[in-house]
Amino acid sequence: MKYILWLLKAAIFFTLFAFALNNQQNATVHFFFGTQWTAPQVLIVLTAFGAGLVAGVLGMVPRWLKHRSAAQRAAQPEAAPAAAAAEPTPPAPPLPPHDLHGI
Repeated sequence: MKYILWLLKAAIFFTLFAFALNNQQNATVHFFFGTQWTAPQVLIVLTAFGAGLVAGVLGMVPRWLKHRSAAQRAAQPEAAPAAAAAEPTPPAPPLPPHDLHGI
């Protein structure tokens, strides 16, 4: 299995390497206010891919932080008041059976 994974990685590498060799022509990207960037086409594609990765990661950071703080809150036991801890809580009433045909 290890050799199959190495062969797959090598095939992907050589495919991308051949793509880079076939796209060495200069391309021009025109930005706002008359600025432009001239570079090999493969470099422009790689830069656009990297910018997309960075934008995706930055878009997910707030959600990751929210989930991380929620996980930390769930991992820490909450301190119950002393009066509530002394009295046992009554059991919850049983749930009614579900109607399979209703909405």
